[in-house]
Amino acid sequence: MRQDYQLTKDEIKKQYGLTKFTAGLSKQEAQDRLQKNGPNVLEVKPTPKWKIFLRQFNNIVIYILLVATALTIMIGHYTDAIVIAAVVILNSLIGYFQETSAANALAKIKEMMAPRATVYRDDQRQDIDAADLVVGDVVFLEAGDNVPADLRIVSADNLRIEESALTGETNSVIKTDTALTDDNVPLADRVNMAYASTMVTSGSGIGVVIATAENTEIGKISQEVAHIKQKKTPLTQEIDHVGKVVSYITITASVIVFIVGFILQIYSLPALALAVVAMLVGSIPEGLPATTSVILAFGVSKMAKKYKTIIKSMPAVETLGSVDVIATDKTGTLTKNEMTAIELWVGDDHYTVTGTGYAPDGQILKNGQPAELTDQLKLFVEAGYQANDTVLSHEDGKWHINGEPTDGAFLTLYHKAFGADFKSPYKALGLLPFDSDYRYIAELTADSQTNQQVIFIKGSPDKLFEMAAKEDPHFDLKKWEQRVDQWSKQGKRVIAVGYQPVKGENLMEVEHDHLYQGIHLLGLAALQDAPREEVIVALKQMNQAGVSVKMITGDDPQTARAIGKQLGLTNGPIHAITGAEWDALNEKDRGDVAMNTQVFARTTPQNKLEIIEALQNKQQVTAMVGDGVNDAPALKRADIGVAMGIKGTDVAKDAADMILGDDNFATMSAVIKEGRRIYDNIKKSILFLLPTSFSEGLVVAFSILTGQEVPLMPVQLLWINLIAAITIQFAFVFERAEKGIMEREPRPVTQRLMNRHDLIQMGYVSALIAIFSLIGYEWFVNSGSSVVNATTMMINTIVISKIFYFFSIRTDQYALGQMKTISSKAWGVIALLIVFQLILTYVPFMQTAFHVSGISPLEWLAVVIISALIMLCTEFDKLIRFQRRQTTKVKTN
Repeated sequence: MRQDYQLTKDEIKKQYGLTKFTAGLSKQEAQDRLQKNGPNVLEVKPTPKWKIFLRQFNNIVIYILLVATALTIMIGHYTDAIVIAAVVILNSLIGYFQETSAANALAKIKEMMAPRATVYRDDQRQDIDAADLVVGDVVFLEAGDNVPADLRIVSADNLRIEESALTGETNSVIKTDTALTDDNVPLADRVNMAYASTMVTSGSGIGVVIATAENTEIGKISQEVAHIKQKKTPLTQEIDHVGKVVSYITITASVIVFIVGFILQIYSLPALALAVVAMLVGSIPEGLPATTSVILAFGVSKMAKKYKTIIKSMPAVETLGSVDVIATDKTGTLTKNEMTAIELWVGDDHYTVTGTGYAPDGQILKNGQPAELTDQLKLFVEAGYQANDTVLSHEDGKWHINGEPTDGAFLTLYHKAFGADFKSPYKALGLLPFDSDYRYIAELTADSQTNQQVIFIKGSPDKLFEMAAKEDPHFDLKKWEQRVDQWSKQGKRVIAVGYQPVKGENLMEVEHDHLYQGIHLLGLAALQDAPREEVIVALKQMNQAGVSVKMITGDDPQTARAIGKQLGLTNGPIHAITGAEWDALNEKDRGDVAMNTQVFARTTPQNKLEIIEALQNKQQVTAMVGDGVNDAPALKRADIGVAMGIKGTDVAKDAADMILGDDNFATMSAVIKEGRRIYDNIKKSILFLLPTSFSEGLVVAFSILTGQEVPLMPVQLLWINLIAAITIQFAFVFERAEKGIMEREPRPVTQRLMNRHDLIQMGYVSALIAIFSLIGYEWFVNSGSSVVNATTMMINTIVISKIFYFFSIRTDQYALGQMKTISSKAWGVIALLIVFQLILTYVPFMQTAFHVSGISPLEWLAVVIISALIMLCTEFDKLIRFQRRQTTKVKTN
């Protein structure tokens, strides 16, 4: 079936039941179609917010915390129950706000639809609510209008539409009413179509509505955003897995101990139940979600302050550290979305221009040195400045244009050459605006000193070459065409510049005939949406870190490939593919192509989404960076979506997990490093917390099975877990990044949080802390200490053991050699823990509440010596591992 852009105007009339375009539909026909197809409004049924909130509780870690809450209520420790319940609610609120952000994205898309439209109905032009538009309506467009629906253009008078948010095309697109003959024309190349939410920048035109509401391109995006389900982050998946394992082990062990104790009748049933509750409370790591949240929260705060980065979803911080691929839009992300003159041919002199964007910072160079402003170079810059109907302004510390990016590039070039305060000697008399049929712009001016009139012109090289050949019979067309061809192959936009002094009587206005009599060609300018300088450095760092960067853009493939080479997108050759070529691939081939291609050009929003999914199907943790409406589905589907804070659309920001406040893509390198640091610290905190929690359960279990009195009460276990463990774990927040963290490959998505050695270490550390604590307890009792005194020393032994274990677990190197790398804040947290233990041990009301007593300095020394044995054992483990690695290395060599 032929598409609307392939139909002639007569076929369009027949297709949509029109007699003539300026007559439009009848009022009755429009009403019938509105009744049948519904209003031109984007509506998506939102999930009730209460349902979103309740499903946050469907999480194994939350289940564990709820069980812990119930158990603490059962044993009468209501304060502890409140603390644990608060952690449950905090985690649920975080998930709730993360999920509801998608609804905000849909609301922003809805706001982009134009509120009013000018249509032809019953032979009259009238304004109506855009919601009342129907397929077949004839819409009139003029400069400043937002396109209210998807249209097939049937009349265009110098009509230009800015579509960058939808297609990624930097420049306004010149529209035509001519049918396109090719099949599968990319969205950005459909020059006889206009799309809802884009804006008319100049000219006027008439279009027939071919799609409304959800059937428009913007509507399709809204549907994709609505139906994409966000995946759990790698960290969340791992914590869920850890939670399941911990819950199975803990509950199974508690049931076994209870059954054995009941059969052997070691305790009375109430005493046995209380002892098993104590075991369960001691073994459950209540601090795990809270500590993870705190580490992530500190990471979020650090990124906001240091990198001007807003993280909307806390787990997204860690996800950054596991990213394998960054898929990124080009326009406004890798480039500035600001056209810049970067090279000039003036006569036979070649110049380069420094500085990028609209800011007039930079200079014109020749052979690497500041160029002399020759008369011809001055005239070239003046011509580009005068043949212009765009305004360059400086607002809020930023340079902006009101008009065409191409014209803006010449305004900036003028200020680079002459300075911001320079006053042109030429006075504008009349403008011949850019016209899509002629493809140039001209300005009639007069020299304020000599009153000599001069016409300045700039535009398409082929048009100006034709005029120059009429003026100069010896015009070297081949030479100039070769220059144009060379720049075009590099993805640069080439603009020709010329002038013509007015001879004879003065003119009142400039006309096309004046120019076709002949002009003097001054030269050519190569324009480019310049790459951001900081991106080049960042890409080198990402390549070193094993993170692949892929450009996905709606722009021209030649331009995109050239930008990719300038940026250093990859260390090897750059492979490119278009959206149409991607569509032709089968599902199986897409994964391999996505992995091996660096540039995807002329892509649709659906293509972007499919590329992200193909990468994820290849087990790649994928980040998507973008700023346009067309990026929204991919931003939401990616493992982490990153939007631009300044130039990003509201739709993109709401669909993303993270916003770069300063639009600086280079920040990605810094936040990936921060994400890796956070992951390392979360892993260390989990490897720290689990064995220290299990050890408490082992103490209770051993006591039950041997028929001894349980030395630790539930309230004492809760003190160790919720005060001591959480406090010491906060030290992991301040751990610095490991040396060489950005030189290692991203961890595989299938890699578990804990490897075989981690599990072995957890087992023996749990056993050793329990054994050393029980031996110390028995020793103190046999030495004449009271049970309360021995229990106090056991509590302090377990807590101080945690401190020594922290020294060991925080680094893969020998702990004593790394003591100087512990931050002052971490030392402060350790000092705070010791203060808490002193308060517990010596403050009277704490002694009463927790059933403890004061201990002597000699007893403290014994506690420290027993506790230090944990670090001694783990350091010995490191020694064995280092020797094995060295032996393996020698054998390999």
